[in-house]
Amino acid sequence: MNGSLEGLKVVEVAAIGPVPFAAMMLSDMGAQVTRIDRIPTQGSDAMSGVENRGRQSIAIDLKQPKGVQMALRMIENADVLLEGFRPGVMEKLGLGPEVCHALNAKLVYARMTGWGQSGPLAHAAGHDINYVALTGALHAMGPADRPPSPPLNLVGDYGGGALMMLVGVLAALHSRQQTHQGQVIDVAMTDGVAMLMAPFYSMLAQGKWQNKRQANFLDGGAPFYGTYQCADGRYISIGSIEPQFYRVLLEKCGIDAPELQDHLHEPSWPALRDQMIKLFQLKTRDQWSELLEGTDACFAPILDLHEAPKHAHNAARQTFVDYQGTMQPAPAPRFNKTPSTMQPNVPLVGENSATLLAQAGISPDEIKQLIASGVIYGSPG
Repeated sequence: MNGSLEGLKVVEVAAIGPVPFAAMMLSDMGAQVTRIDRIPTQGSDAMSGVENRGRQSIAIDLKQPKGVQMALRMIENADVLLEGFRPGVMEKLGLGPEVCHALNAKLVYARMTGWGQSGPLAHAAGHDINYVALTGALHAMGPADRPPSPPLNLVGDYGGGALMMLVGVLAALHSRQQTHQGQVIDVAMTDGVAMLMAPFYSMLAQGKWQNKRQANFLDGGAPFYGTYQCADGRYISIGSIEPQFYRVLLEKCGIDAPELQDHLHEPSWPALRDQMIKLFQLKTRDQWSELLEGTDACFAPILDLHEAPKHAHNAARQTFVDYQGTMQPAPAPRFNKTPSTMQPNVPLVGENSATLLAQAGISPDEIKQLIASGVIYGSPG
């Protein structure tokens, strides 16, 4: 690997959602990622999901003191540790920040939770939809006459969680260059989603955003920024916000009604929406694509998960990669001197246990004993 993070050693304590996603991106950028997996139950040693690519796996029983010792051997020479347990769990296991920093003072210790390491909800269970709800983001999403619409789990888990974890890790690594000390990063998805909402809180404070759904120019309230059904039942997206782009849309669509020229005049929105609903029903999605795609009308067809990788733009940029029959996103962002490289292997749980222990200085006999006693899961090599 020769990516931007070549030489960086990351230990990922097995978790779900945003932690594996963050580890995948670090691996894509050249980091060596070792995941500490749980001892699998019978028949559950196969991993799946592209977010698990690019790892080595060691399976350890962290409930046994010897297992904790082996985990610390993995952490001792690591640059970064990623974990996603509820607050206090790592401390109970004997792997909390104080223990790890006593062993490795330069370690960047990144902790992912929904609610954060402190606060009244810190120990409560939750999922993406709850974290998005608490920040005001979910209230703003969806039609006005129906309940708020869950935005997949992109906003909390991956935008407010995984990407904020990556920002924190990279910032802490930069700080370490000056201080020669690691630190603890408290990554709360509620904090991250709140940060993503900064522009909307700003517009609200300036009187440019209404505190209700489908009443604003970015939430489906404006007819020039939304989705429309076509003659074939498929959909297109329009985002003609700026006047010059809106004029292109009108010209291309043949709309010349005087009352529809001022698109920022909110009283005209219902009439404009009615016109656009009727208009886009006249052609199929692909016919509209032929007319509008690539122009300054700010247009794109709405593609499903099978169609998106085949689109000419995505194909030209190789935005998606088919590896052994699994279509998956290619690494992003792109570097011109230290390109990221997709590490496609998704390891079996414990696939690399013996190798990693040997690299940590554990003797072959001790490795066999650890595996035989159930502290470690994997082939003795």
